[in-house]
Amino acid sequence: MIEFRPIRLEDRPVIERYTMPSGICNCDLAFANMFCWQSVYHSAWAEIDGFLVIRFHIDGGERIGYMQPVGKGDFGPIVPLLREDAHAHGQRLRIIGLTDEGCETIRRMHAGQFAFESDRALEDYVYRADDLRNLTGRRYQPKRNHINRFTAEYPDHRYEELTPDRFDECMALEREWRRAHEGHTSELCAEQRAMHLAFRHFGELGLTGGCLYVGDRLAAFTYGSAVNDHTFDTHVEKADTSFDGAFTVINKLFAQHLPGRFTLINREEDLGINGLRQAKLSYHPAFLQHKFTAIRLHPDELACKELWQKAFGDEESFIDSFLIRYYSRRRMLTAECEGRTAAMLHLVPFDTELGRTTYIYGVATDPAFRGRGLAARLLGEAVRLIDERGDDAAFLIPTPGEEWLRSFYGRFGFEGALPVWFVTYDGFDFGSGDPATDRAMIRRRDSAAPPPETLTATCTL
Repeated sequence: MIEFRPIRLEDRPVIERYTMPSGICNCDLAFANMFCWQSVYHSAWAEIDGFLVIRFHIDGGERIGYMQPVGKGDFGPIVPLLREDAHAHGQRLRIIGLTDEGCETIRRMHAGQFAFESDRALEDYVYRADDLRNLTGRRYQPKRNHINRFTAEYPDHRYEELTPDRFDECMALEREWRRAHEGHTSELCAEQRAMHLAFRHFGELGLTGGCLYVGDRLAAFTYGSAVNDHTFDTHVEKADTSFDGAFTVINKLFAQHLPGRFTLINREEDLGINGLRQAKLSYHPAFLQHKFTAIRLHPDELACKELWQKAFGDEESFIDSFLIRYYSRRRMLTAECEGRTAAMLHLVPFDTELGRTTYIYGVATDPAFRGRGLAARLLGEAVRLIDERGDDAAFLIPTPGEEWLRSFYGRFGFEGALPVWFVTYDGFDFGSGDPATDRAMIRRRDSAAPPPETLTATCTL
């Protein structure tokens, strides 16, 4: 098992020896972020064969993840060591924060062993520093107008460096900001703890910041640190919203006061919050820093993925999304032939107008084993389990254009052709890819009741 150590202030030179020349813009690699958020993520680090590896608890929970190893060359050869470490903790290997190049490294050196996914809400917004410093061009005209209105209304405003004597003022403003956002209490409390640590060790963490005053009143403050040699990360930005335009002004002034060596500024993710997303997009990022997750697949998942590709030919990203978010071995029925998975189906729980409903999804048979009645055997077992469980109904969607499937499924009590609409927490499409052609055949416990005209299926996972 790898010997990981908690992140301490004295570790900064060693860790930044890897991160500063890396060129990776991921805000999670800023030493100040690693250190200040330790109470949530319990981050630890190790050096492995010339690479820096950060291990942490995902979302502060029980699952552990490993940041993309940082160093020179391909990190592929150390992936088996990470897998052994994860297994020693009773977990599968999850590599987090992968760049596009990092994904390709794993695909090339560990082909077919991982599923990949990304979350748009966690991608960092990275801007050209000069764009934020100057706001030139037509696309930034609204920002310049906003600043001009602020300047006209508050001619006594001024910018000051964020120094220790201003920390108490900043925390007071943060508390006021937090009261206005009390719907996010737990996250904001974690952020407040991180801010206390940042202010306590401001210089040691390499932090720099700025304050915007209107007269003697603090209107906004911000601070951050370097992610790499040419990218600065803005960790925190708070403003008194009674001063319209304070966010826009502090953003521009802070960028202007950063050292010229920073050609990029990372303003971190939007967390899927629509207002925050629109605000970040309005500054026209140079690019979004992708953060992919690679999850080492178990043998049953690998078998499912292989059969899915053979039977349906779907894109790998679609199959990976299903495996990562919705797959469970307990909900998959399989038929084994000649030592491999020859047929499968999945039982996915939904709520519909029919009540508690099971969706029989991904019915597939390996082309080499078709004609042996494997799918029929699995469907019979699925119907038996659904009845035994006492579900109100079940449904499935025959492949559009394969009309013979309707008579095949009819043998198991499925009937009708109801338009169906899926509702999932992440927008995953359980249909055929074209909602206009999705027609569900249903099987009801109470077949005497009239069926609905359409079906709205809400996944309960």
